[in-house]
Amino acid sequence: MIRRRRRWSLCAIAGLVLGCLLARAHAHAHAQAAADWSRRTAAAVATLQTWYEPSTGLYQTTGWWNSANAITTLADYAGLVHTRQFDPLFANTFSAAQRKFPGFLNNYYDDEGWWALAWIDVYDRTGKRKYLAMAGSIFANMSSGWDETCAGGIWWSKDRKYKNAIANELFLSVAAHLATRARTAKQRGEYHAWAVREWQWFAASGMINQDHLVNDGLDEKCTNNHKTTWTYNQGVIMGGLTELYRVERDPALLTEAQTIAAAVLAASVLQNGKGILREPCEPTCGADGSQFKGIFVRNLRALNEIAPRPDYREFVDANAASLWSGAQPPGARLSLMWAAPYGSANASTQSSALDALVTALEMSRD
Repeated sequence: MIRRRRRWSLCAIAGLVLGCLLARAHAHAHAQAAADWSRRTAAAVATLQTWYEPSTGLYQTTGWWNSANAITTLADYAGLVHTRQFDPLFANTFSAAQRKFPGFLNNYYDDEGWWALAWIDVYDRTGKRKYLAMAGSIFANMSSGWDETCAGGIWWSKDRKYKNAIANELFLSVAAHLATRARTAKQRGEYHAWAVREWQWFAASGMINQDHLVNDGLDEKCTNNHKTTWTYNQGVIMGGLTELYRVERDPALLTEAQTIAAAVLAASVLQNGKGILREPCEPTCGADGSQFKGIFVRNLRALNEIAPRPDYREFVDANAASLWSGAQPPGARLSLMWAAPYGSANASTQSSALDALVTALEMSRD
């Protein structure tokens, strides 16, 4: 009996040693993956900045709202790697870009929403309240787009001809983000009320179809127009619901966001057949569609921070690795398509792909 106990003890020790070796190997692989994503992301950021134009505060080769997304991506990266390197750039854009549209207001409520989210992100990085105040000012203008046509919701533009998903999703997301950052209880309550009002209207609007994907907008009869299920429409509503969950802690909000995420990960229309995200407009997406996929992944990252799932990380790793395989000189230029054939690159495709790299980097550190 003594010998048997000794033999079992030796086996137990051997098992522990093997377990430790496997854990060490896993930790080493994890650290190596984080180092790889760190290097790749830094290279992609450096390439993005070659398109930055200090005199305008915007990015060459792309448009007004795309530049807001580039600033958002840059702010996310700065927060992740704990650098204040880009603080002067944020300040420059804050002043220089207003020469084009003072107060970051123009004819499109969705454009305004992108800039509001950008300045909220920059506020999170810098702590400077002028950025949060600007987001609040932009939101006030967006709220003037609400009326009772189609029983509520804001218009896409100030021409008031179309109520669509993206403007209302952004309205929800901005309201929820302001609610979690406002200084006074009164402000928090007002933003929260807007977010709840928007979500209740959106959920009842019919824009979320039977496949749990969001179509583009409403027709003249105020019903789902069954137009394209763009990736960014899926992403922004996920991000808005995730942020509203931070306020309410209502698990139904997370369930809805997760259901939409699962629908995207399973949708053949939004993938290339190998799990790589594909925009329905590819290979020719114009100035707008080139931004969409990164926005989806960015908001998937926000959802994963609250409710992590292994399949989210697997999806992000696969997409980031695939798009990185198409990196082109000079620097690390990243194109519209995230799988071969990749195509050309500009500031929009670069910042969109960078959203995926930033997400891969963050998840590799979890």
